[in-house]
Amino acid sequence: MTLLWILLLPLLGSLVPVFTARWNRSACALASAIPPALALMLLLLHGQQVFAGESLRFFASWVPQLGLDITIVLDGLAFLFSLLILGIGLLIILYARYYLSERDSMPRFYAYLMLFMTAMLGIVLSGNLLQLWLFWELTSISSFLLISFWWHKAEARRGARMALTVTGAGGLALLAAFLLIGQIVGSYDLQQVLNSGELIKQHSLYPLLLVLFLLGCFTKSAQFPFHFWLPNAMAAPTPVSAYLHSATMVKAGIFLLARFYPALSGTELWFILVSVTGLATLLIGAYLALFKHDLKGLLAYSTISHLGLITLLFGMGTDLAAVAGLFHIINHATFKASLFMAAGIIDHESGSRDMRKLNGLWQFMPITATLAMVAAAAMAGVPLLNGFLSKEMFFAETLHQHLLGSLSWVIPVLATIAAIFSVAYSMRFIHDVFFNGQPKGLTKTPHEPPRYMRVPVEILVALCILVGIFPGYIIGDLLHAASLAVLPAKVPEYSLAIWHGFNLPLLMSVAALLAGTLIYVNRKHLFDFQNTLPEVDALNSFERGVKQFAARCDRLYQWLDNGSLQRYMTLVLLSFVLLAGLPLTHLTTLWGGREELPIDAVNATGAIMLLIAAFATVVWHRKRVIALLMISVVGLMVSIAFTRFSAPDLALTQLSVEVVTIILLMLALFFLPHKTPKQSESSRVVRDLSIASMVGVVVGSLSYALMTRPFTSISDFFIANAKTGGGGTNVVNVILVDFRGFDTMGEIAVLGIASLGIFKLLTRIPLFKPSSDGEGRPWAVERHSLLLSTVSQSLLPLAVMVSIYIFFRGHNLPGGGFIAGLVTAVAIILQYIAHGVDWVKERMNVEYQRVVAIGLLIALATGVASWLFGRPFLTSWFDYFSIPVLGKIELASAIAFDLGVYVTVVGSTLLILANLGKMTTAHRPVHKETI
Repeated sequence: MTLLWILLLPLLGSLVPVFTARWNRSACALASAIPPALALMLLLLHGQQVFAGESLRFFASWVPQLGLDITIVLDGLAFLFSLLILGIGLLIILYARYYLSERDSMPRFYAYLMLFMTAMLGIVLSGNLLQLWLFWELTSISSFLLISFWWHKAEARRGARMALTVTGAGGLALLAAFLLIGQIVGSYDLQQVLNSGELIKQHSLYPLLLVLFLLGCFTKSAQFPFHFWLPNAMAAPTPVSAYLHSATMVKAGIFLLARFYPALSGTELWFILVSVTGLATLLIGAYLALFKHDLKGLLAYSTISHLGLITLLFGMGTDLAAVAGLFHIINHATFKASLFMAAGIIDHESGSRDMRKLNGLWQFMPITATLAMVAAAAMAGVPLLNGFLSKEMFFAETLHQHLLGSLSWVIPVLATIAAIFSVAYSMRFIHDVFFNGQPKGLTKTPHEPPRYMRVPVEILVALCILVGIFPGYIIGDLLHAASLAVLPAKVPEYSLAIWHGFNLPLLMSVAALLAGTLIYVNRKHLFDFQNTLPEVDALNSFERGVKQFAARCDRLYQWLDNGSLQRYMTLVLLSFVLLAGLPLTHLTTLWGGREELPIDAVNATGAIMLLIAAFATVVWHRKRVIALLMISVVGLMVSIAFTRFSAPDLALTQLSVEVVTIILLMLALFFLPHKTPKQSESSRVVRDLSIASMVGVVVGSLSYALMTRPFTSISDFFIANAKTGGGGTNVVNVILVDFRGFDTMGEIAVLGIASLGIFKLLTRIPLFKPSSDGEGRPWAVERHSLLLSTVSQSLLPLAVMVSIYIFFRGHNLPGGGFIAGLVTAVAIILQYIAHGVDWVKERMNVEYQRVVAIGLLIALATGVASWLFGRPFLTSWFDYFSIPVLGKIELASAIAFDLGVYVTVVGSTLLILANLGKMTTAHRPVHKETI
């Protein structure tokens, strides 16, 4: 259960800033830090078990038939990433307290940050593919909110849209890959997938699913050619950049490469796609970083380069390369987060991030300069710092790969070139900012930041030094545990020693340091060359592409959606005729051999009445009130048909819905003309008659073909198991609240959303209020009939009693929450009709939006309660009890779920009907500014 709290605490923490907004800034920051700090403590409590090689697991069944379960897994890899997410997240909370200005909304920032932290923890802790994907998409949404935090800046809005578009598209590709994996393996459980690596790789769909999977990983981790979104996301506040774009979000794709390494790696296609993409990203990012004048721009491209380095390591396919990749994940998170925060301090205290202005800051802020220089040196791979160790492992692995056959020597050469540029841009960061003359054109005199704003940088820089000097003591167990999760068969022997003697990787490191220094000293020639190349503005190009795509979509939309309902119906019906009619042409005969029931007088009379009512509806459709009465007869005859064929539940439901629908349409007709003018030309009549005839022929033929063929119905299963499995003899109700309770939960949620949508549409809508009926006669002076008022008051308690009776008997006899809710709603709406809004408001002033919310919460709580007993979501419980006087009775938990259905139906129906009825009164729905 503690594993679940590691995930839930940051989620609950997203509410803390909202409630502490009235406090001072320090108290708000401290309160916001408490939930992730508690989550970090819980995580560390499991450290000993994880380091011992255990994989801890929490499981709660959700919808097992669909493979949807809540599964949390804490192994070495999840522990490593959770430690980075929570640890660096806490440092970011402290740092942001001093970075954000008085004008910035600190509660909103911390709420977004906690939401993103929850999403990242959900990714790394998920043990179910669909659950993982849900959190994956949540990172895209929450990062969009963080990147666009300064929404008043155009570059922030545009950068956030770009990031959301690219990563969101990759998320869809990832979902497709997960669905294919689940189809191949037969399960979405992560452990089963990882154990089925050979099955996946031998399947014919492996190339497709691998490409889709890598598209998701590469877009999130800004790999070439999707790298362009990351630099444009630097419009976000620096705490966001330090967290999302160095330690968490961009590492999500890397995490997936590591997590699915046992199942998807080891093939030629994996090596080619992953290693080539990683190598290209490594080189492009390292080269472009050197020419950026913005501090965060330089760090963004360096991040791209280092992400390419890690991707290349996972693409090499050797066990030691995977270990090196995990090692560099740790090192990169520490030195890059500290560098981003140092860049934020410089911007905060000098008013600029332009390195052409930021010169000689050493004399103004020596402590910050020292910290930044150590972190930059770690990024460059200077000995005795953590970046040196993982880069040496990287160089060593490039020498032992055979990806390109006889040309494999190219990879260590290109890796060294990338390292050379890494040294060059690191030296530029150090020299151009802290030395190289005096500041130019700054808006204020630079100075050291507040003491505690520097503490997160000091902690991370100290880790860079400690890991560089004592790697085995500081992270040895952590790296081994993470490696064991990625390489479950056997973790190879590796050394974290500082000195491995004089060897080729050391020579490559020395060459990179010397050549990088030489390139920086002679950088003018490179800058001149770069200036001759055409400059590509990725953000503007992306915006233009999106606008062109949107314009084409708009033209297609305008062609399809021309405002003609007749055209819409024509397209839909013709599509149906083609899709359903063509298969019928392959049948030699419609009759399927099943014996037909005889036609008796009752059935014939009902069918004739149904046909007459339907025909009358069409003939008198221009007289709307008459058409409404005729169509109500159609509904009544359908209800009788359900009763005739032993479906009383459907009959009750149909009848209740029919009454509510007629009331709704009658209220709507008040604002519409009573007659529709004749507008259709004769040619259109012929066209519509032809289409209607074709649809009738297809529907009739299809119905006859199906009903005359023997088939095995799924109803046999429900009839056999309704009593024993659901505790009820009313099979329909047991299906709704037990066997298919998840469907019902979705349906009442849709009903609630629809009612809220209609309420919103009615808000302040300008409507014409007719002063007379269709014949020009004025409305009666007495709006509320005395007879109707008297009768309605007598009917209300009776209707409520009937609805209660229908509700409680629904589990064993026809009835249930849905029908009872409609009966109650009709009884209450009758009071509005009979007495008026003012009379009802005095006696029952209820906000139906809250009723809808309460109903949904009751249904959800009933489902969640099943987990407390170790059962799947919405699994019902029932038993029999002997109670004095009453005798033996049955109690079922499904009645609580049915209560949620009842309350939701009552609230939704009245939210629609009551507010539509209020449109002509002073109580019409209005927008509340406080909402």
